[in-house]
Parts: sequence; C-alpha cells; structure tokens
Amino acid sequence: MQTELGPLLAFAARSRVPDGFGYLGADGEVQERPTETWISARMTHVFSLAALLGSTEALDLAEHGVRALAGGPLHDAEHGGWGESTTGRGKAAYVHAFVLLAASSAVTAAVPGADDLLTDALAVWEDRFWDDAEGLARESFSADWSAGEDYRGANANMHGVEAVLAAADALAGTHPEVTARLRTHALRATERIVHGFAREADWRLPEHFTADWTPLPEFNADAPADPFRPYGVTVGHQFEWSRLCLHLAAVLGDRAPGWLRTDADGLFTAATGRGWAADGHPGFPYTLDWSDRPVVAARMHWVLCEAVAAAAVRHEVTGDPRAAGLQHAWEAHGDAHFLDRSTGSWHHELTPAGEVGSGTWTGQPDAYHLAQMLLLRDRAVRGSLAAALLP
Repeated sequence: MQTELGPLLAFAARSRVPDGFGYLGADGEVQERPTETWISARMTHVFSLAALLGSTEALDLAEHGVRALAGGPLHDAEHGGWGESTTGRGKAAYVHAFVLLAASSAVTAAVPGADDLLTDALAVWEDRFWDDAEGLARESFSADWSAGEDYRGANANMHGVEAVLAAADALAGTHPEVTARLRTHALRATERIVHGFAREADWRLPEHFTADWTPLPEFNADAPADPFRPYGVTVGHQFEWSRLCLHLAAVLGDRAPGWLRTDADGLFTAATGRGWAADGHPGFPYTLDWSDRPVVAARMHWVLCEAVAAAAVRHEVTGDPRAAGLQHAWEAHGDAHFLDRSTGSWHHELTPAGEVGSGTWTGQPDAYHLAQMLLLRDRAVRGSLAAALLP
C-alpha cells in the first residue's frame, strides 16, 4: 500500500516534548494543550515497536517515553499511578492500560528503564483496576484513589486485554506464573464482554454499564460523538475485539475455548456487514444505533485501521480469502481517502463525502492505530504485536 511506516514515524517523532509526547496538529506541530498520558504511552509503545525493527532513533524516543512515564509529571509520586495529563490527576483504567502496554512493549524491545516501569504499571493495574470478582476492570478513580466512578466501560477493558496480553508476552521468559495469570485475566474479561454481552445482543456490542455491569444502551445519547464514550454501537471496537479474540486464542493454543474463534467471526461479520457504507457512502461510520442506522456518520481513521488489522489477523489465522480481499480493499480506501501525503499519517476524521472533518478529532494526534495496522500485515499472530516482531 502507499501508506508507509517510515514517513509515519518521522511525523510521530515531532511529538516529542520534555514531559513525554504531545498532541500533533495536522501541520506536524504540537498543539498547546497539557501533555496527555494516553498519547505519551501510545507513542512510547509505537516507538518501542519500531525499535524492535532496528531503528536506533526509535529506541531513543522509546527511552524518552519510558523516562517520562516513570518519573515525569505524568506519574503521581504521592499516590501512585498516572494522572490523565500533566494537569488532570484523575486515575483512569483507559490511561493505565496504555501505560501498561507501553511498558510491556518497551521491555520486549529492551528499552532501558522499562523493567521497573512494567513492574509499577502492572502492580497498579492489578491492585487498583482489576476486579477479580467480576473478571473485569473498574473504570476510574479520584486522584488519591479514594472515590471510584460508578460507570463501567467495555473500551477500557478492551485495552486492558490488549495490555495484559502484551505484559504476559513480555514476562513469559522470566515470570511464567505471572504470564499464566494475566492470560487468564484476559480470557475472563473477553468472555464477559464478547461471549456474554456482545453475543447476547446479536453482535451489537454494548459499551456502557452501571457499576454492577447492567448495560446502559442510551448512555451519551445526548453526546453521541464523544471520543471515548460514544452512544450506540462502535464499529471499530467490534473489529478490535474480534482481533483480540484471535490473539488470545493464539497464545492459549490447545487450551483456547472454541468460542474465541466463533465469536471473532461473529463480531467481524457483523461489523463488516452492518458497518460498511451504512449510510450509502463508502467507509465505516463511527457509530450505529441499535437498529444498525448511522448515528455519527463521520469516518474515523482508527475505525478503518482496526478493520484492516482485524482482516489481516483473520486471514493469517484462518486463511479466509475473503478476509484478504477485504483487507486489501480497505487499505486502498485508506490510501485514497485518509492518507495525508504531507505528513505520512492519516487524517483522523473525514466527513462521509471524504472531506477532512473535526467533529470529534482535530489534527493527527498520535500514530498508534495506523502503526499497528501497518505492522500487523503479514505477521505471525502472537499475544502481542511486540512479540510478533521479535527476531
């Protein structure tokens, strides 16, 4: 495809700031806003992956990210864990999942300082966020951990599964008992969200829940374009969960329950059939309602990236020729409509007609989804992408 990793990484490198990685505008300049932990962590993850490919520049950037996460203002030295940004001190599972992912990929890439960061991040995740009674992660807490949010979300749990699978791979050679425990956690969370809630809703994945995990189907109906908690069915998350089912099945091997592949197929088929051109225009709308009608019709770059990634993993695991055909067709759509040749990245949001939009996202803040999409192509499927990149 025309989109290439090299130009994307060169663009991403411009996000380096003293306290981590900043939010990039479409012009490649860091926007004037607090440094956000989720962006710093995702960029550290991306540069760790690039370091595994032999890039010394990426290794330096990954080391910068590890230092920023371990000892900079993003880390809460008083209460433990990581604030949402240099000014927001609340503790969110979504943010901590990405810190754990960054630390895990950095350990796999032998980034200096990453081992201590992983130890800290994993302890916080398991002690504060993982709810063993539920088999799922709690959502968020106040800065001092004294008050927890009543809301529960599938999104944070999805990235939690991604993160613990990466941590399990990173620790497999040194702490096999921890690896086994983390893969069990990933399986339990996936079983609740995918084999439970999504399957029971005919693959219309609920995203929002009360504290006792009762679905909230009308949550954010008055703010449907929220970047992290949108109303309705989020097509891109169905693709992500589909792919994670196959990553999990790969590392569990003979111990993988059969429903992992069956449910991966259900999610992929639903997202493809109900999502593509749901409003008559090519591409995937951001969200659908519970009758499969578009709610937010904007095309988000990350949704297409996850569709391509899911198709690539599906083809690698099953040999399904249709998945390969969809992968290539969706890659061509990305090259034709999303690729910004001035940056090497993709526009993060388009209108249904293909113009650059900004209803949910402005600029091109980070490289996580696009870099992973490019790196997952033609790779063996492991628990994590970092493990798949090992020599």
